[in-house]
Amino acid sequence: MSQNKRPPVRGGVVYALAAAALFGASTPFAKVLVAQVDPVLLVAGLLYLGSGCGLLAGDRLWVRRKGHGPSEASLRRADVPWLAGAVLFGGVVAPVLLMTGLAATPASTASLLLNREGVLTALLAWFVFRENFDRRIALGMVAITAGGVLLSWEGGSEVGIPLGALSVAGACLAWAIDNNLTRKVSAGDPMQIAAIKGLVAGNVNVGIALARGAEVPDFWTVAACGIVGLAGYGVSLTLFVLALRNLGTARSGAYFSVAPFVGAVISLALLGDRPTVAFFLAAALMGVGVWLHLTERHEHEHEDMSHDHSHVHDEHHQHEHGPDDPPGEPHSHPHDHLPMRHSHPNYPDIHHRHEH
Repeated sequence: MSQNKRPPVRGGVVYALAAAALFGASTPFAKVLVAQVDPVLLVAGLLYLGSGCGLLAGDRLWVRRKGHGPSEASLRRADVPWLAGAVLFGGVVAPVLLMTGLAATPASTASLLLNREGVLTALLAWFVFRENFDRRIALGMVAITAGGVLLSWEGGSEVGIPLGALSVAGACLAWAIDNNLTRKVSAGDPMQIAAIKGLVAGNVNVGIALARGAEVPDFWTVAACGIVGLAGYGVSLTLFVLALRNLGTARSGAYFSVAPFVGAVISLALLGDRPTVAFFLAAALMGVGVWLHLTERHEHEHEDMSHDHSHVHDEHHQHEHGPDDPPGEPHSHPHDHLPMRHSHPNYPDIHHRHEH
């Protein structure tokens, strides 16, 4: 079956942009909190811990109240190495490197370096994990990244201490590795994945911060950190995992790169910042980049696979159910896709991770 049209705008795009919006929105609020909390304790510890605790509580209150098992697939033993690597690189190594780099790097330099995460995420996805891309997707990534660079430019061309700059770049690489490893487990329960990452990273980093002498703030400040962390890190990461499932790593990373723009817009409204020419140029570049991605066409013959994830019975899910399989839709259970070789517009989602 072949269709001469671009892939539909799936929920993955909405998930990615919503994840970026929540993460971007958390930045201005974190700026307010950082005046009261040690930066390492806040950024690397309390925000992650708040996301993990909030998601764990939400999972127990929401899923259990439904009176039946969750519709998402639980993580399997084979997922543990991938998730452990994602937690290590994204939840522990990256925040520590970032805090180390920020201590020795001017703000303007650090902001520009942080925009490398999206580029490194895409490069790893394309050339190491063999995710498909074409010239249109590459140009879209360039436009979005250029917009992020302009938005982060604070005027001035300060040069940071090399070790500090390398540390910030290393944090970007660690987060890029995290994004690609998380994609490997994105068929699993996204709330479970985000909760595990938040709890492990939060506890480890709070321990590191306290060991280096950070003081624990008052209860209400800790509660505020938890709320910001739940929205900007926990819910955002849950949505990002869903985006990875539907779009693949590079495309999800590209959409997520608009987060600085969201943060800038909120800063204009809440913190009294004034828009600059760079702000409007960045908005235009990001808009062009998102448009290039949304209008992507990708179609060729491919085969399906066997796996376990939340699904409804659509074109890719025409299997029979056994007596132990859950009723209703969406639901989750191990299933074999029919040996179907077909062609249609597609993204590199969990059903289209084939060679090109």
